[in-house]
Amino acid sequence: MRMEYTSNSLLLLLAFLLFASAGADNSPDSLCKSLVETKGYVCEEHKVTTKDGYILGVQRIPVGRTNKTTANRPPILLQHGLLVDAATWLLNSPNKSLAFILADNGFDVWLGNNRGTISSRGHTSLSANDPAYWDWTWEQLASEDLPAMYDYIHTQTGQKLYYGTLLAFTAFSQEKLVNMTKSAALLGPIAYLGQLSSVFGRTIVTTAEQAYWLGVPEFIPEGLVVGKLLEGVCVLPLIDCNNVLTALGGPNCCIKPSTIDVLFDHTFQSTSTKNFVHLSQMIRAGNIAKYGYGDESENKAHYGQPTPPLYYMTRIPKDIPLFISYGRKDTLSDVNDVQLLLENLKDHEKDKLVVQYIDYYAHFDFIMAENAHRVVYDPLLAFFMTP
Repeated sequence: MRMEYTSNSLLLLLAFLLFASAGADNSPDSLCKSLVETKGYVCEEHKVTTKDGYILGVQRIPVGRTNKTTANRPPILLQHGLLVDAATWLLNSPNKSLAFILADNGFDVWLGNNRGTISSRGHTSLSANDPAYWDWTWEQLASEDLPAMYDYIHTQTGQKLYYGTLLAFTAFSQEKLVNMTKSAALLGPIAYLGQLSSVFGRTIVTTAEQAYWLGVPEFIPEGLVVGKLLEGVCVLPLIDCNNVLTALGGPNCCIKPSTIDVLFDHTFQSTSTKNFVHLSQMIRAGNIAKYGYGDESENKAHYGQPTPPLYYMTRIPKDIPLFISYGRKDTLSDVNDVQLLLENLKDHEKDKLVVQYIDYYAHFDFIMAENAHRVVYDPLLAFFMTP
């Protein structure tokens, strides 16, 4: 499916959000079939059940196309961000996509999919049509999904994992999963959100909040309710819908239109509207905290205190190896928010923290840029391979 990027009509945003998945292959095994095996790689489908009953789809690339040895392959779990799935890591050609690069360099690559995405809509007792199915935020992704995938991969491989993202930060800050983690990488890391400079991103969050209070449990990018709420977004000041990726994540430097076509063919994925409410709370408060229930009595009932407990990034163990790469033009992972994160990591062991700053990168360059394999992935590989 090809999308036009030059029209200044409101229809561009609606096409993006309402119909982006119309031509997508949404079968549960579509990632293996359409994006991995077609490139000449072996791909396995795995199912992981969380303690709260969600059945997650996980893809595995056990060997490379050019390196098919199976011995001594360290496992790495790549986890996607919001409104997408594991296709995130497979959008470019094999020599430019992180998942394939890692497989060809001797890693056992596992691709996680959050609950609610097309690969992970199963549940032991609930249907995705049940409102209760969508009663979660990123907290449950960190406390339920991530440990379940970690445990499964650790059991399958018997080795510590390489990993990254906000979910890892919050888990590490509570000293969870640390013993099963060899190192972690964060590309365009989203942790603190108080300085979020993406006007489009803030508008999406606000729209999702409205959907939540209207009683819509699932944020469906192609859904009619969400579409109606978003109809006026493109006419708002400072929002240019001629290029949706730029409007959302900043002016990308080096993404080919054909790569954007692949992105649109395999996204966008559902999440819970409650998840956006939680993110909105983080934007307003400028901190990383548990979900706030709106009044002191509700918070006391859940947490034993009137306000949601905070996650302290200063409590991340100082000896866990971390690779953090961020860009000046990223409006989702704003430079000021990343610098706040780095300030919290100032006492981290110096030889365990690698920080890369890319002056001309925006958010989506880290996964889709034509030169990401040289600019980001080569240093990342060197970091992973450091004894």
